[in-house]
Amino acid sequence: GMFNAALQEYAEANIFQTLIQEARFITPEEITVPLVDYVLGLADVIGEYRRLVLDTLLEGDVEKGVTCLQTMDEIYIELMAMDEAYMLVPGLRRKCDVARRIIETTRGDITQEVRRKSLEKYLKQFEKEQRKTRQPRKD
Repeated sequence: GMFNAALQEYAEANIFQTLIQEARFITPEEITVPLVDYVLGLADVIGEYRRLVLDTLLEGDVEKGVTCLQTMDEIYIELMAMDEAYMLVPGLRRKCDVARRIIETTRGDITQEVRRKSLEKYLKQFEKEQRKTRQPRKD
């Protein structure tokens, strides 16, 4: 019930913070959380990474966004590899379905930003070339 939800939130916060600060996955033992709550918290970390990606894109740091997306993919792949967990962890399949949609939406956002930056760069170069050709000759 509510206690499990609190444990999942606690796990999610600790997993996310450790990934950001130390670039590693904290274990359920380190934060003394039952495995089921840890796994469900881990699935929710993907949503936290989406918010981080959107912030990095707003700051213009596409590379960091791509790195975050790779971590999101890594988490999802690990969750999908736990076949038996689907039977044992209620709610995991739904959370994984949500995570997959979040990842695909995020991938689309990053792709759009990369294309926008590329177009912006091309237009600046084009404007520069246009200015060069318009300047009167000094003979």
